[in-house]
Amino acid sequence: MSQHDEQLIARASVVVEAPAAEVWKALVDPEAIRQYMFGTTVESDWREGGSIVWKGEWQGNAYEDKGRILSLEPGRRLRYSHFSPLSGLPDEPQNYHTVTVELQTEGRGTRVALSQDGNRTEEAREHSEENWRTMLDGLRDYVKRRRREAA
Repeated sequence: MSQHDEQLIARASVVVEAPAAEVWKALVDPEAIRQYMFGTTVESDWREGGSIVWKGEWQGNAYEDKGRILSLEPGRRLRYSHFSPLSGLPDEPQNYHTVTVELQTEGRGTRVALSQDGNRTEEAREHSEENWRTMLDGLRDYVKRRRREAA
């Protein structure tokens, strides 16, 4: 990976005031994901090597993105590939992103740090970071709401 590629990694993080186990559950529960990830329906068996599919509508366009679970350490780390036909690029390995989500205890909460490689331009990296920040804020708010409802 060249230094140029390294600079085009999108990064976002958030601290969720909940234990890692609760945050992890929200990361892999399709009903939770639909609540905080722009109404997306996710299908996966959450096993290494297994497929993952995201379906929904974005700015009036139906989409079906896909990828594979590359590694999974429950409560700690999730890494998967991701391809979106909405990119306009052919479904070829070089057009997939790798998304890594890592959970780390921070104080009484959990830091969720996300990175996504494969951004072709600085503008694409910034756009990805903005989307991931919005999604992570939604994840934080979802977990907070669930904790309030359970109290």
